[in-house]
Amino acid sequence: MISILTRRTISLVVTLLIVSLLIFTVMDLLPGDPAAIMLGTSASPDTLAALQHSLGLDRPLPIRYLAWLAGVAQGDLGQSYTYGVPVAGLIAERLTVTLPLALMAVVLSVAVAVPLGVQAARRHNGPFDAVAGVFSYISIAVPAFWVGLLLIIAFSTMLGWLPAGGFPGWDAGLWQGLKALLLPAIALALPQAGVLTRIARAAVLDVMNEDFVRTARAKGLSEEAAVWRHAVPNALIPVVTMLGLQFTFLIAGAVLVENVFNLPGLGRLAFQALSQRDVIVMQDVVLFFSALVIVMNFLVDLAYLAIDPRLRAGAQ
Repeated sequence: MISILTRRTISLVVTLLIVSLLIFTVMDLLPGDPAAIMLGTSASPDTLAALQHSLGLDRPLPIRYLAWLAGVAQGDLGQSYTYGVPVAGLIAERLTVTLPLALMAVVLSVAVAVPLGVQAARRHNGPFDAVAGVFSYISIAVPAFWVGLLLIIAFSTMLGWLPAGGFPGWDAGLWQGLKALLLPAIALALPQAGVLTRIARAAVLDVMNEDFVRTARAKGLSEEAAVWRHAVPNALIPVVTMLGLQFTFLIAGAVLVENVFNLPGLGRLAFQALSQRDVIVMQDVVLFFSALVIVMNFLVDLAYLAIDPRLRAGAQ
């Protein structure tokens, strides 16, 4: 087991290094000079050159990359060109909105999709299965930002139950923060719930005809107990895989929803940095998103090994 963890960890580090190099190179190739954008078109060449030197933009690409990488390794993500504050503080501040939003969306999607997928598998080819299939197709097809607009019209404009946008901050109270995140969390969770419903249904269907499930039925367990005690735990691997992918997608893919609801999250920060040509913020945010995906896949692999002893034996 230790050798497996060592190999996976080395692969994780190498992948992160390759991704960081690609991100830095692509960001450097983007058109526009951050110093010129900061100073404006009326800046003199001497002032522009002085600012480029102070920002380190006049150094060769390999030197700048190594300096950036060394800073990231030490937890120093650099200084934002636009805001003039450390990027690490910006990311940490925005994560207090994006992370709870993603967690709420994951909880909502699991709470809806897993029971729905399991019951659809139990009632295979029946009316309930058909309804679950329609829900899955519609929720996948509808864009999350459009769902968000409909939720604002229904629950904010017409009913007045929930705020239409903005975030009061956690200092205003836990309930006020959760109310502000509820509608965007539903908008994010709906497409993910559709995908997870189909995966849970297919995984449970594959397991329900296995010998151990038939044996459980033969020993007198009810159909409900046989499914939830034996079929569902053994169908968790594809569900866990999709949950890992969903969580990273919800954090990295919340740009549109955060802009629809005017939430000061990480996705909105990335959008603002792109529009303002704040390269250092873009590099760090994209690296954070990429590292989150890679680390989540690493954790999903470890979850595989914990869930299924056959995978541990095969890896060894």
